[in-house]
Amino acid sequence: MKSICAEDQGSPRRDGRGAVNRRQTLLGAAALVTGGLLAPARAWAQPPSADEVRAIAKDAYIYGFPLVDSYRIQYSYFVDRGGAEYKAPWNTIFNNARVYTPDDKAIQTPNSDTPYSYVGADLRAEPIVFTVPAVDKGRYYSLQFIDMYTFDFAYVGSRATGNGAGSYLLAGPAWKGQKPKGIRQVIRCETEFAFVLYRTQLFNPGDIENVKRIQAGYKVQTLSQFLGKPAPPATPEIAFIKPITAEQERSSLDFFGILNFILQFCPTHPSEKALMARFARIGVGAGKPFDANSLSPETRTALQEGMADAWKAFASFKETQLDTGKKSSADGFGTRAHLKNDYMQRMSAAVLGIYGNAKEEAIYPVYFVDSGKQKLDGANRYTIRFAPGQLPPANAFWSLTMYQLPSSLLYANPLNRYLINSPMLPNLKRDADGGITLYVQNEPPGVDKEANWLPAPKGPFFAAMRLYWPKPAALSGQWKAPPMQKIS
Repeated sequence: MKSICAEDQGSPRRDGRGAVNRRQTLLGAAALVTGGLLAPARAWAQPPSADEVRAIAKDAYIYGFPLVDSYRIQYSYFVDRGGAEYKAPWNTIFNNARVYTPDDKAIQTPNSDTPYSYVGADLRAEPIVFTVPAVDKGRYYSLQFIDMYTFDFAYVGSRATGNGAGSYLLAGPAWKGQKPKGIRQVIRCETEFAFVLYRTQLFNPGDIENVKRIQAGYKVQTLSQFLGKPAPPATPEIAFIKPITAEQERSSLDFFGILNFILQFCPTHPSEKALMARFARIGVGAGKPFDANSLSPETRTALQEGMADAWKAFASFKETQLDTGKKSSADGFGTRAHLKNDYMQRMSAAVLGIYGNAKEEAIYPVYFVDSGKQKLDGANRYTIRFAPGQLPPANAFWSLTMYQLPSSLLYANPLNRYLINSPMLPNLKRDADGGITLYVQNEPPGVDKEANWLPAPKGPFFAAMRLYWPKPAALSGQWKAPPMQKIS
C-alpha cells in the first residue's frame, strides 16, 4: 500500500491536430520570453543529434504531460459544445447536482463523495469574482484553483476560509489592479486560464436537495459585472485546437503541437527560462508551429523514443517511489513552490489522479498492492481492518473508492456502490472489539458482511482512500492507512 491521489466563447474553429496557425502564434507572442529562448543560441548553434532530440523529448514530455492531459479534459468541459462531457462556456459555473458514476469518463479517478461544480476561467480580459454563500456548519465544501500547469495555487472553503459567505477575486498574470471594495481576497494565477473545481459534501442520497441549495448560491461574475461597470474590450477569439485522446497522448507526435498551443497562455516562469530554451531545440515553445509530418524519419523516431523513455521513467518512479511509500500525494499536488520543479512528481500525479488536492486539503492513501506486495485483482478477496480508534483522522470526512484498471474509472456493480465513506459509519457492522473490517472482492461476502462490502471488478483494480481536511496525525504520518490483506 502506498499513497498518491487521485473540468467558450463562440463556436471554436478546429484546426488540424498539432498545428498552430499564425493567429494563435500572435496570441502567444506576449508569453514568449526572448532572453530565455535566445540567450544560449551560440552554445547551441549546431542542430541537435538524434540522441539529443530523444533526451530533450523525454524531458519535454514529462514536463508537458500534465498540461496536455488537462487541456484534453477542459476542452471537453468548456469548448466542445456537442460533446458528451460539455459543461458550460468559459466563466460560467456548471453545477453537477449528483455524484460521479461509471458513466463519467472524461476524468480519471473522480471522487464519488462530493457533487462537483466547475468553472473554466478565461482571465485574459479581466478578473473573475467568485461569490460563495454561507454553508451550514459541519458540511465540507471547497473551491480548488488549478492553473494550466496543474498547480493547486489557492483554495476557498471550509478549511481555507471558513463556511461564511464572501466574494473572492481571481486575477490573471496581466492584471495590475488593487483589491476592490467587497472582495475578501485577491487570488493571483500565473496562467491566462484556470480551472476552478468545487466540491460540496453530500451526506447521503436524501441530502441532495440541501446540496442543490448551496450550489444555487455559488455565483461567478466578471469584475466589471461585480462592480456594475462597463466591460473592458474583448480579447481575441481563440481557435481551440482539438485535443488527442488519452491513449494517443502516450505516443502521438501531435502531443508537442498541442503543448505549444497551451504554452502561449503560460508566461514563462523565471525558473524555467533555461528549460524552455532547451526545449526550443526540438521545436517546443509557446505558440510555435509543430508539424510532425515535415520532420525527417530520424527525427520522428527520436521524438517517439523520447516519449517512450518518459513512460519508462514514470514506471520506474511509480515502482520505486510511490509503490514503496517513499513518495505520496502530499508530494505530487500543490503550489509551484511546493513541487520545486519536480516534473516527474507532477507527471505522476496527473497520470494517477489529475486535479488531486494539496495535502492541507486532502491526502490520498492508495492501494495498488496488497500486504504481500502483489498487485490487486478481483480474482482474489481482500480485507481492510480499522482497529478501534484508528479510523482515518479527518476534520471533514474520509472515503475508500474502487477504480478498475486500466481506465482508472469507477466500477459499475449491482449495488451501485462505488465507495465506503464516513457518513456510512452508522450502517457499517462493527467487529467484536469495536473495530471495522471492510471486504474488498468481486463476489458478495455474505448477507452478514454485505454492509461492509466494497465491490471490486473481476480483473485488476486499485482503491483510493481520501481524507478531506486531514488532521495532524494523518499529515505527520503518526496515523497510517492499514494494509489490504489477501484472504484467498
